[in-house]
Amino acid sequence: MSQLPLYKQAFLKDCIAANALQFGSFTLKSGRISPYFFNAGLFHRADLIRSISTAYAATLVSEYSISFDVLFGPAYKGIPLATAVVEKLADKDERYQHVSYSFNRKEVKDHGEGGSIVGASLKGKKVIIIDDVITAGTAIREAISIIKAEGGQLVAIIVAFDRLEKAPSATDDDGQPRQSAIGELRKTYGIPVLSILTLDDVVDYLKSLGTEEDLKRLEEYRRKYKACD
Repeated sequence: MSQLPLYKQAFLKDCIAANALQFGSFTLKSGRISPYFFNAGLFHRADLIRSISTAYAATLVSEYSISFDVLFGPAYKGIPLATAVVEKLADKDERYQHVSYSFNRKEVKDHGEGGSIVGASLKGKKVIIIDDVITAGTAIREAISIIKAEGGQLVAIIVAFDRLEKAPSATDDDGQPRQSAIGELRKTYGIPVLSILTLDDVVDYLKSLGTEEDLKRLEEYRRKYKACD
């Protein structure tokens, strides 16, 4: 039986059923051949939106030490995530009744109210960035710059999946593998980077299902590429 919290188990089941988590052979942008692939973009149906927003909310509620005012969803994938999760948080805990969402426009609006931010103002607010995954971390750093420019205080980042994977071809001066993109963000900005699921969670779940072939390939991949965060 899996030792994962029930909300993680439920989300994993939905990921597999929706083919958002697939097992096989996939070529990543880095050129690595991965035995699995995660695509949160497939959570576009009503029941799946409910599933992923519930899992995000459960992850945030479990981190009681993090106080925040706004969920910021970087355009474009972060926009539906921020709006859905804000509503789900209000259902889960009364402390989140007044949490707002905010997102950026790709092009600054030069008419009407103008500006590049839609939703809540970030000025003087504690902000959590919400997104699906972090690969190189470029998009997240852009979002951090936006929050800083708008006068917000970044207190955490949350993603759906953490591959726990060291950056491709990235080594320190002594030749040792660097941290993952998520690990580097934690170190650089000194903030928590949360995730609903990690590769370790998937391995644990597959062990409980007894799927030996997929499990063996994932464990081999993890041994080869796991970051030293």
